[in-house]
Amino acid sequence: MVNRNKGYILKFLLILVYFSVTSCGFKIADQSNVNFSIREINTIGDKRVNFKIKNELLYNTNKNEQNELIVNLNTKKIRQIKEKNIKNEIKKYELILNVKVEFRGMNDLVKKQFNVKTSGDYDVADRYSQTLTNEKKLIDILVEKIVSEIINSLAIRNDL
Repeated sequence: MVNRNKGYILKFLLILVYFSVTSCGFKIADQSNVNFSIREINTIGDKRVNFKIKNELLYNTNKNEQNELIVNLNTKKIRQIKEKNIKNEIKKYELILNVKVEFRGMNDLVKKQFNVKTSGDYDVADRYSQTLTNEKKLIDILVEKIVSEIINSLAIRNDL
């Protein structure tokens, strides 16, 4: 009985070793290593959002890389009413940031492009100044998401 169990354990271990040695070749993209630098950023659209995106992009890219890009950003900020109460007073807004990114290398003539879109909502406060503060905080959060998506997309598409 003991020899029979050893055979099953040995077969199980051999199968386990086989599957661990033969992999499908899938690799997780290394997103921490940015292989480009941004030489120029041109912006169209909402000035405050573009300023924040531009600063974050320049801060998060490697300035010593030889692979330089020229990036054009077309930003649209859409604020919609998300929720009203029974008295028809606005209680929540939805904020949508849509960024069209065009880029090309310094030596490339062909432009590549992609879109990044993110959204969130914020509450309307009793005071208007607090509502504006809520909107600014949401914009900061959405800009961080957009910048990370732009950097990841530029790293992937720039390698092609």
